[in-house]
Amino acid sequence: MPIFYGWAVVAIAFITIAIGVNARNAFSLLYPPILQEFGWSRGITAATFSVGFLASSIMSPFIGMAMDRFGPRRVFPFGGVLVAAGFIAATFTTEPWHLFATLGFLVVGGSVLFSYVGHSAFLPNWFVRRRGLAIGVAFSGVGVLSLVAMPGVQTVIETDGWRSAAWLLAGVVFVVVLPLNLLFQRHRPEDIGTRADGDAVPPAGAPQATPDNVVDPAWVAVDWTLQRAMKTSRFWWLSCGFFASFIAYYTILVHQTRFLIDVGFDGETAALALGLVSTFGVGSLLGMGALSDRWGREQIWTVSMLGYIACYGVSLMLQAQPSWVLMVTMVVTQGLIGQGMVTCFASIPAELFQGKYYGKVFGVLSLFGMTGGAIGPWLAGVFYDRYGSYDIAFLACMLAALIGIACVWMAAPRKVRRVAGKIATV
Repeated sequence: MPIFYGWAVVAIAFITIAIGVNARNAFSLLYPPILQEFGWSRGITAATFSVGFLASSIMSPFIGMAMDRFGPRRVFPFGGVLVAAGFIAATFTTEPWHLFATLGFLVVGGSVLFSYVGHSAFLPNWFVRRRGLAIGVAFSGVGVLSLVAMPGVQTVIETDGWRSAAWLLAGVVFVVVLPLNLLFQRHRPEDIGTRADGDAVPPAGAPQATPDNVVDPAWVAVDWTLQRAMKTSRFWWLSCGFFASFIAYYTILVHQTRFLIDVGFDGETAALALGLVSTFGVGSLLGMGALSDRWGREQIWTVSMLGYIACYGVSLMLQAQPSWVLMVTMVVTQGLIGQGMVTCFASIPAELFQGKYYGKVFGVLSLFGMTGGAIGPWLAGVFYDRYGSYDIAFLACMLAALIGIACVWMAAPRKVRRVAGKIATV
């Protein structure tokens, strides 16, 4: 049952990503009590997350190279050590730069090794026909865990303080991520004598048939090194699309808890809303991932980013007239619709640049996405400090989402490989 191994890899990824992303996203819960304790400006404090994403940007190409060379069994535990150390060291914070180095560089930066970016650098190796669905299943672990994790972390913060929550998060990362991946994770299906989707390896010397999903055989035949990829317009369209889209994706994520408290909701409700975003994201990741295998990556990317545009539009309304209906709408548009873009973030580069150097190519593409994810939250904090509202920041994020949609259509993965749902229609 070779296909069993592929889904076993997905199951391990489900747990690992859930811990990595929720550990990083917990910064949104630690942010308010840190502001209250130290009295630092929002721009300075939110810059912690941005520092982490700048570190992630710098690390992304090296993550791809490390994945190509060492595989997830070494890369993910190393990231777990960095994150656990960052949470522990953060409890000794007395100056802003301490947060930059701990919750920023070590936690946010380290988590990228075993969250979406790290897994996107190898999971596409295991599936072609059901790539979107498999990635959606793996990434949906974030939402399953968040419904319990975010309110749980908030309860610890309110009863024992944010430092106790940081110690708890460090323990979970260390106890689960390290042994699970050291013992059980695998890099490529060829490591266990099979191929993507559980297909049998052809006999030595047998002719290699062109897969029926290939639209552009000449493009697919290229051995895509990083240098070759960077000479194509598709690479740069995709880089621009990731940069703009991650501005929209991460700005609301970082500022959501503080924003909801500002407009009148209590801390527990704000924490629950953050957890619900990822929980609704389970449906988005599974549904959008499966639909991207049927309809196409560009189409689902568009739908997802329109979800973020709607989320920011509702947030502007919520700021003017707070209500539970608008708050729930903000959460639904962000979680149930917007989160689906993550499956395409992992799938689209593989459609274009799949090959033995894919990890390195994906790592550099991720650099642009992580840079957008770093700049967006920081600028939102700066704009709030200067103007006293998120209006300008949220409008800018809506524009960024539109740019992200346009760039992915220009990259045109549909013109290189068809998704499974399109093969039968031609």
